[in-house]
Amino acid sequence: MSDDDHQFESKGDAGASKTFPQQAGTIRKNGYIVIKARPCKVVEVSTSETGKHGHAKCHFVGIDIFSGKKLEDIVPSSHNCDVPHVTRTDYQLIDISEDGFVSLLTESGQTKDDLKLPTDDQLLAQIKAGFDEGKDLVVTVMSAMGEEQICSLKDIGPK
Repeated sequence: MSDDDHQFESKGDAGASKTFPQQAGTIRKNGYIVIKARPCKVVEVSTSETGKHGHAKCHFVGIDIFSGKKLEDIVPSSHNCDVPHVTRTDYQLIDISEDGFVSLLTESGQTKDDLKLPTDDQLLAQIKAGFDEGKDLVVTVMSAMGEEQICSLKDIGPK
């Protein structure tokens, strides 16, 4: 069997995991955690005492970073929890299409056209108003676990 019999197709990512394990007892408020397969920001952590059978339990209350829903989970403090890789990237806003998608300019000069306008009414109104006034706007896109959403807006002056 020769070496050139094998053909691999590139998928674009290096197989990097969307989450990483972290011991439940070390996750703090304002950190991130995966609850019910959703990436959440931790807003409250309480730890119960060890019971008759051993494990201290951590009670997490988190807010889904994309939908804003409140989720809760109870995990033994010695067990591992999934923590999402959360990244924030700034893009310059180029255009808003009729169907609610935005056209963004990446740092490399490419355009990114696969993001919808945010569902948060206040942020949506700010983006539309600023765009209609012809301001140069920079949006911050938060991405975690294969999802992306515009989470904030900066005005860098008139065009």
